[in-house]
Order: sequence, then structure tokens, then C-alpha cells
Amino acid sequence: MSGGLVALLDDVAALARIAAASVDDIAAGAAKAGAKAAGVVIDDAAVTPQYVSGADPSRELPMIKKIFWGSLRNKLLIILPALLLVSAFIPGVIPFILMLGGTYLCYEGAEKVWHKFFGHHEAKDADAPAVERGPDAESKVIKGAITTDFILSCEIMVISMNEVGDASIWVRAIILVVVAIAITILVYGAVGLIVKMDDIGLHLAKKDSAGSQRIGGLLVKGMPAVLAAITFVGTIAMLWVGGHIMLVGVSDLGWHAPYDLVHTLEHPFAGIAVVGGFLSWLVNTLCSAVVGLAWGLVVMAVLHPLKKVLPFGKKDGHEDGEARAAAAGHSSGKPDVDPAG
Repeated sequence: MSGGLVALLDDVAALARIAAASVDDIAAGAAKAGAKAAGVVIDDAAVTPQYVSGADPSRELPMIKKIFWGSLRNKLLIILPALLLVSAFIPGVIPFILMLGGTYLCYEGAEKVWHKFFGHHEAKDADAPAVERGPDAESKVIKGAITTDFILSCEIMVISMNEVGDASIWVRAIILVVVAIAITILVYGAVGLIVKMDDIGLHLAKKDSAGSQRIGGLLVKGMPAVLAAITFVGTIAMLWVGGHIMLVGVSDLGWHAPYDLVHTLEHPFAGIAVVGGFLSWLVNTLCSAVVGLAWGLVVMAVLHPLKKVLPFGKKDGHEDGEARAAAAGHSSGKPDVDPAG
């Protein structure tokens, strides 16, 4: 009897070890997949605040909450099942989907760079804050934000899927669920903090303490710079991730020369003590960003003339978001605060 009990305990211990190993694999896979999608995550966090900037402060967090749930539904109920079906029955399509997504990232990043140096953003009535455009405006803004998020979510999930393609379908499913939930909470938690930071600053600025007033003034005055920095980092990250996807993709398809050139440029730095690994990564990243910008400009040169003759419709994504943020800077209704208190 005792022998049977010992055997049972051994079996339970073995199952526990297997379960622990599976949890470790899932955690490692989720971390790897999430890190690879970081470029899109940063851009997602940079884009969304522009949709609620200028809205009634009491509506900012409810709007973000609705966008959060819309994003999570997109990832878990639409994108995840579709990706699992594709990976199970036609896995050969995944690299092409990934390259298509990489092309989109390159295009978006290049377009931001182009408009930064050569474009003109004008705040039109359609770009005004939701609070100024009637009772239906908020729902339209939320719908536009969820639509833009859907595209970025597709990229996040496809990149994540590609990083764990060797795992079983159930492990892939669990990893993607973890990535979807974790990234959505991270993005919209950061977005909520960003859009309420000026309100926190205003609250501190009204206190009697000179230190609180100074901090509050700095928060209010500093938020435009913070948003600009996030947007800049998001743009670079999109070009880097998109360019790297294209380099790896064309290499996998048989054209090795571009990526071989990048490896050649990395090689002189690899042997440097302590910092060699970082410098090699930096060279790879810079090359990927240059490739991303170049490919994005090519795609722009093809698509922009088509936009003039085909009814693609107005874009609800980054360009409108940037114009909306510019309009909100003049119409948010929040008083200016003297940083000196």
C-alpha cells in the first residue's frame, strides 16, 4: 500500500515538474514574443492619447476604457483564432503576412518622417476634440481609435506568433493570450497615465505648497514634450521593427545579400570587449531602420498617387491623430499653469 502511495506521489511530482516546465516555457515565450513586438507597442501607446486629447476631462478615462475593451476583443476574439487557424492549416502564409505587416510599419514610419519634414498639419473641424463636435463625436472617435488599434494589434500578434512558431498549438494559444492581455493592459495603463498627467499637475498646482505647485506646473508644461518624445521613439521603433522584418523575410525567401551586408557591418564590432554585443545590435538596428525608411518611402511613392484617384477614404490613424492633438492643444479647456507657481 505504501509502495502504491509512493508511486502516486512520484507521479504527482513528475506532473508538477512538467507543469512547472510548461509555465516556464509559456513565460519565456511570452516575454520573447512581447519584446519582439515592442516597436508596435510603443507606437500604439503614442497614437491612442491623441484620440482623447481635448475631450472633456471627465470623459477621458471612460473613452480609454472603451478603447481598451475594444482592443482586447480584437486580439482575443478575432485576431488570435484567425492566426491559430492559419498557423495550423497554412503555416507557409505566416512569413508573407509578417512581411505585409512589416511593409505597413515601414510605410507608417516613413510617412511620419515625411510629414515631419515636408508635410503640413492643419487642424480642421473633423479633427477637433470630441467634446466640440456633438453627441455622436465621442463614439466616432472611439471607433476610429479601435480601428487603428486593430491594425497595430494584428502586427503585435503576428510578430508574437512568429516568435513562438515552434511551440505546440496549445502553448502558442496560451502565449498569445498572455501577450494580448499583458500588452493591452500595459498600453492602455500607460495611455491613461499620460492623458491624466496634466490633470494631476493641475491638482498639484492648486495646493498651498510651493514645491507641489512647481511640480504641478512642470507636469502640465512638460506633457507636450513627453508626447513628442513618445511619438519620436514610436516612429523609430516602427522603422526598426518593419525594416528588420523585411530583411529577415527576403533572406528567408532566398535573397540573402541585404541581410548578409548587415551582418558584415556588424562583424567589426562583435569582438569589442564588454560593449561588442550592444554595438553589434545597434548597427543591426540602425541598418534595419534605414531599410525600413527606404522601403516605406518606396511604398509611399506608389500609394500616394493612388490615393488621389481611388476612394480609399480618409485615414483614421496617425495623421488624423496628430492633427487632433494639435487642435486639442488650443481647445482642451484646461487652464494654463505657471510653472513657477
